[in-house]
Amino acid sequence: MCYRMKTCLVIKDGYAFRNWPIKYRWDEFKDSSSSTNGIAGGGSSSIDASLRSRPAVNQGEPNLVQTSILRGMKHTSSKLARYAIAHSVGRWLLYPGSVWFLNKIPLSLLVRGRTRLMEDFHGKRVKLIARDGNEIDTMFIDRRNRKDPWQRGTHLVICCEGNGSFYEIGCLSTPLKAGYSVLGWNHPGFARSTGKPYPKNDINAMEVVLQYAVHRLNFSLPDIAIYGYSLGSYTATWAAMSYPDLGALILDASFDGLIPLAMKMIDKRWKKLVIRTVMEHFNLNVAEQLCLYPGPVLLIRRTLDEITSTQYSTEKRIPIVKTNRANQLLLQLLRTRYPEILSGTEEVIQHWLSVDSPPLESLIYHFLYKVDEDWCLQKLQSYKTSLGPKAGFPWRLGKGLPSKQKQQLALFLAKKHMKNVVSTHGRTLPAEEFQLPWKL
Repeated sequence: MCYRMKTCLVIKDGYAFRNWPIKYRWDEFKDSSSSTNGIAGGGSSSIDASLRSRPAVNQGEPNLVQTSILRGMKHTSSKLARYAIAHSVGRWLLYPGSVWFLNKIPLSLLVRGRTRLMEDFHGKRVKLIARDGNEIDTMFIDRRNRKDPWQRGTHLVICCEGNGSFYEIGCLSTPLKAGYSVLGWNHPGFARSTGKPYPKNDINAMEVVLQYAVHRLNFSLPDIAIYGYSLGSYTATWAAMSYPDLGALILDASFDGLIPLAMKMIDKRWKKLVIRTVMEHFNLNVAEQLCLYPGPVLLIRRTLDEITSTQYSTEKRIPIVKTNRANQLLLQLLRTRYPEILSGTEEVIQHWLSVDSPPLESLIYHFLYKVDEDWCLQKLQSYKTSLGPKAGFPWRLGKGLPSKQKQQLALFLAKKHMKNVVSTHGRTLPAEEFQLPWKL
């Protein structure tokens, strides 16, 4: 295809979407169960430094008043500087897919990918309106009537893409090839979705996408799984936290928070500025939100992930797997759900997390700690039964158990909640590696 034809194709596609009919608005179905207070900013716990306590000012001492004014001016100018950084360089670095000169993917490739989804898989492209007025470009592929012995199509997987990916050529292809019904959407400011990609805007988009899935596509919450890849883990965990009846949560190439990843890329002189800017404008508190979801969770850790690992091996020239931030995500989740089991056993889990090959993983699991999976499963099921049908976390199972039994339970739960895949960060997850989380 020549350059002129590609340009015409892109222009035509953009014009078509601007005139595309709106199929669903965020306020069409008003139900207290599908909305939370302050949902436009829900899940984001930004810290405003101006709310911190300040020393009292003695109005009778001019020098102190003058000093206070100068400090206030300095504080305001610093806050304005952080705002400027966040809304320029910060956004470009965090969401490169929204900036044309940083984006390596040509729009013509997105058009072809979208066309393939619509023609080969009968995808349904729909425009949604979020509560901030942004138009969200979505793609739905229905597999409910497809013959499948596992009936995977009855489950909907909503895909939350990374900071440089799109539903046309992103993680949506993984559950699609695995046979599930899928619903993909692009971040505000990505491809044809309007607006700019900030955490609050992303949450507004996720909100309307989820409501559309329930109220128009007629999927019940227990039949919906949220799949968050990389940066998409933020909106995925927000959805899970806000809609606890969701059936499952899968996080792929994820992290616990943005600050540890930012610290490995900047000079120490800029540390304070970066931390405060992130906390005020890009506080992607994935771990915090994850721990508020009570349903089934699977973490997919990529053992060669150069993005979510904070250290490199100088000898092997590969990321050091024990520094992968998915490790902290797993530990925080298990601490929240099974505090008694984790008490005194975290070193065992960290030992298991420190290896980067299946043989070593198996050696630690089966031979060093001799995990009896049948006993672990029986112990967990028995405890769950004792709690009754409305049992919730945290569980107190593990209190009074011998150390070796607690170690077995800790490793069993770690393995059930985390799946290792030998892959780098940017590779599309193979369909055979995708699965719904373990459910007790």
